[in-house]
Amino acid sequence: MIDPGMVARHVLDSYRQEAGLSHSELWLRYFELGGMSTGFELEAYLSGALVPSPYDRDVIAHALNERFAELGARHPVTYLTECGGEDPTSLSP
Repeated sequence: MIDPGMVARHVLDSYRQEAGLSHSELWLRYFELGGMSTGFELEAYLSGALVPSPYDRDVIAHALNERFAELGARHPVTYLTECGGEDPTSLSP
């Protein structure tokens, strides 16, 4: 059975790769926006080893969306607050 949470986190990592950011670059952007997790924790979120809090998940999404805006793209990563707390990147059961 596929773990929807793990798929959701891998989707965030796919967005990171599409945005052309290394883990370190994403962490710096995340930290500048108020994220308090370490770089190792951020990598663990993206790999599915740890589950980010809703706040951290939204800060990661915001950091990615800012990068996409710099590239002239839309903001493809939705925020949990826009979806009533449900992770929009997870699979439906």
